[in-house]
Amino acid sequence: MKNIIQFTIETGEDGYYIASAIGHFIVTQAKTFDELQTNIKEAVALYLEGENLKELGLSSHPSLLANFEIPQKAYAI
Repeated sequence: MKNIIQFTIETGEDGYYIASAIGHFIVTQAKTFDELQTNIKEAVALYLEGENLKELGLSSHPSLLANFEIPQKAYAI
């Protein structure tokens, strides 16, 4: 059983932040990180609503982990 639902975060072409869960069909976006945090929690709650967590391979109270990728063009000289 997994105790963590992990997300990758990237910046879309329109400037919004896009969060995608690894191994689950959960995707959301927002203009700011604060909004994105709220949207991730809401998206996870909707995804898990009425689901058997064991069938999804999750523990009864999974944590959320988000990783943000910094593209090379943002820091490379």
